[in-house]
Amino acid sequence: MTPQKGPKKMDKKQLQTLLEQVANGGVKPEDALLQIKTEPYKDMGFAKLDTHRGIRQGMAEVIYGAGKTKEQILKIAQAMLTEQEKTVLITRMSREAADYVKQYLDLKYDEMSRTGRIGDIPKPDGAGKIVIATGGTSDMPVAEEAALTAEIYGNEVIRLYDVGVAGMHRLMDHVEEIMSARVIVAIAGMEGALASVIGGMADCPVIAVPTSVGYGANFGGLSALLSMLNSCASGISVVNIDNGFGAGYLASMINHLDSKKN
Repeated sequence: MTPQKGPKKMDKKQLQTLLEQVANGGVKPEDALLQIKTEPYKDMGFAKLDTHRGIRQGMAEVIYGAGKTKEQILKIAQAMLTEQEKTVLITRMSREAADYVKQYLDLKYDEMSRTGRIGDIPKPDGAGKIVIATGGTSDMPVAEEAALTAEIYGNEVIRLYDVGVAGMHRLMDHVEEIMSARVIVAIAGMEGALASVIGGMADCPVIAVPTSVGYGANFGGLSALLSMLNSCASGISVVNIDNGFGAGYLASMINHLDSKKN
């Protein structure tokens, strides 16, 4: 049989299909090897695009916009689309870079979270819902980065904003959402107490995100970080200060654990 030529870039499902074709004799082993060998990365000179990341981790590479020129961001995004990526996520993207990329690609830019997206948000296929809660409105830029990241990776997200410990009754109005969540991302600055409170209520993993919101002794988020790391509540993990992307990514991985068994 003539081997089927897959797309230049493979994800896990496409790789599995290719291996199944080898197993049933539909594709010669040497042809399959050639397809796989051409996958690992694309050298662009200023960047090496990791085209194998979707196979290794189940999620494609993300463009970190800070520190990159607008021209570099555009070239990387174009290369990813050439490699058959359906959706491209760009984090920490400036308005200037977004306006530039929009001239060439259909970019959707979110001003609050400073994230850019090329392509559609997929239909949710996670095992449950991800709740993203913030202590205050000022934490929303980090929260939206987490929420949009989770949505792009196929998750249903529930946003609970401004439910911090300064007014506990606001959080208590959402007990049902907290109790039914698969994963919770708790985002707070100041003293970072929200994560401990939610951690003591929920029966699912809680990802705590300290933010740099606060006055002088907050030390740019350090006080919230140390508070979350020293939480008495069980089942809490902590990511870096203001790292909404990391929290959304980890929440998505947890929410898709069941699908990996199939």
